[in-house]
Formats: sequence, structure tokens, C-alpha cells
Amino acid sequence: MTAIDPENLDKEARRARLFTRINKADAWLKALGLAWLTPIFRAAVGDNPRAQVGEIWRQLGVPLMAIALFLMMWATLAPQVQTSLGAVPGPAQVWEQVGELRQDAVREGQREAAFYERQDARNAEHLANGDADRVRDRIYTGKPTYYDQIWTSIKTVFFGFLIASIVAIPLGIAAGLSATANAALNPLIQIFKPVSPLAWLPIVTMIVSAVYTTNDGMFSKSFLISAVTVTLCSLWPTLINTALGVSSIDKDLVSVSRVLKMNTYTKITKLVLPSALPLIFTGLRLSLGVGWMVLIAAEMLAQNPGLGKFVWDEFQNGSSQSLARIMVAVFTIGIIGFLLDRVMYALQSMFTFSNNR
Repeated sequence: MTAIDPENLDKEARRARLFTRINKADAWLKALGLAWLTPIFRAAVGDNPRAQVGEIWRQLGVPLMAIALFLMMWATLAPQVQTSLGAVPGPAQVWEQVGELRQDAVREGQREAAFYERQDARNAEHLANGDADRVRDRIYTGKPTYYDQIWTSIKTVFFGFLIASIVAIPLGIAAGLSATANAALNPLIQIFKPVSPLAWLPIVTMIVSAVYTTNDGMFSKSFLISAVTVTLCSLWPTLINTALGVSSIDKDLVSVSRVLKMNTYTKITKLVLPSALPLIFTGLRLSLGVGWMVLIAAEMLAQNPGLGKFVWDEFQNGSSQSLARIMVAVFTIGIIGFLLDRVMYALQSMFTFSNNR
């Protein structure tokens, strides 16, 4: 009879624990767009290295090769296209403008710091001379940096998306639970869902200007105009998917709720929302994506100081660097859009984890 080696048993137990941890982490890595790490971890602990290398190549090598091919084609073809601002910039010129925008932000930060240093010194001098009434605290009003404009766009889209979610989810639940509510909402959805943000923007501008008359409120008018336009264009995917998720609930569960005589609040919180959550999150992801696309056009026309206004200002500027800077903004918009979708997918995985195992 072969003796059992306790050391080998201990090694196998450790490997089994590692495999369990890797499998648990896999769902989260997929949610974060890092699924290519899973085969690397599996290969590291000896799980069929040849098969894992093939998986690494498929999930990481092929995308990197596609990106490299795209960059090569871009660098080759871009100089051959001449525009009114010169040749289309290649990857090197666009990357150079990334550095320039960063340097602009650093210089603007230095100017802001110098402004407040001078103000503090001046106020200290007034206080030392007993002239407290001459002390002034002013806000620096220099031009926003590229990073400030990115942050403004993110705040705007989340504000509009939040309003859209607050409106769309209750209406979707009502439409899913009641055939009458669905009949009332359906024609409105079909009419307004295809409307372009460019059509909404003049109406929103006039209404916000008429209702929001103060000049020193919490939000600027351009911010509200952009955010409300995002709301009007992005609420439909959440509304439709919520209604679909609620109406798709198992009829047996609905019958059980009647037998248990659940009130409406309990029925919605204990039965409807948990069952419809996957489709609700699908709608939220779609709405956030639509809102982010709509935002850029809204900021261009509303002159909200975000990425849309940055693109418009560079187009109007017409300098030799403008086209490269616009392309920097295009890549920034795409990368942020991808990250926003990953955030929503991670939240979906967190709240509907059993469906993503």
C-alpha cells in the first residue's frame, strides 16, 4: 500500500484554495475589463499552462495586436489627408498634445497658487495696518484646465443621469405592473425616444432661462441646460428595460404575492425589484452611454465648460495644434465612456452577483 505524503497533500490543498480564489475573482475581473488576468493567474499556479497561454493570447495578445495595427495604419494614412488646418495629425502629434495639455494645467495651477499667495499677503498686510475693512477674498477666475473640463463633463452627465434614473425607474415599474399605465406611457415613449438632443436643446434653453433666473445659484445655467438635455435623451432605455423586467416576472410569484396579501410597497421592494434588477441595470448602462454621447453635443451648444466646449473652442481656434487637441478629446471621451460602462457593469455584478457567476 502506497504511503500518503502529507507534504503533497498540503500542496494540493493550497493549489485548490488558490483555484477557488481565482474563480471567485474571475467575475470581478470580467466586470472591470481585466478578464485577461485570470488565465495568467491560472498558468502561474500550474493549471494547464499551454491552454492558458492560448487564452492569454486571445484575450490580451489579439487586442494589443489590433491596437498596434490601428496605430500603424493611422500613422501611415494621416499625413496623406490635408485639411484647412494642415495634415491630419498622427499618433505622435496627438500624444505630444497630451503632454502640452498637461503642461497647460500645471502652469494654470501655478498661476492660481500665485494668485492666492498674493491675496493672502495683501490681506495680511491690511490686517497688520488695522484696515480690516479692506480685506477681500476673491475667487480665482482663470481659464479652466483640460482636467477641469473633464471633471465638469463627468459631473454634468452624472447629474442628468441621476435625474433620468429617478424619473425612469418608477415610471418603468408602473408600466410593468399596470397594463393601463403601459398603454398611457407607450405612445409618449415612441414619440420622444427618437428626438435628437439638438432638437431638445433650444426648448430646454428657453425653459431653463425662464425658470432659473438667478445668477448666483448653486448651478450655472449652462450646466443645467446640458444636464436636462442629457436627462431627456437618456431616460428611455432605463424606462423601457425596467418595464420589460417588471412585466417579465414569473406569474407564479405574482400569484403568491396576492395570496400573502402583500401591500404595494412590499410587493415592489421584496418581489418586483429583485426580479427585475438585471434588466434595470442593463437599462441604466444603456442610459449612461446615451447620456455621455448626448452630453458632448449639448455642451457645444450650451457652452457648458466641459469637453464639448473644449472641442468647439479648438475648432473655432483653428491653430495648427487644434486638430490634434480635438483628437485628444475624442480619445478622452471614448476612454471615459468605456470606464463609465465598466463602473456600471461592476455595480450590476455587485447587486446581481448570482447572475454573473
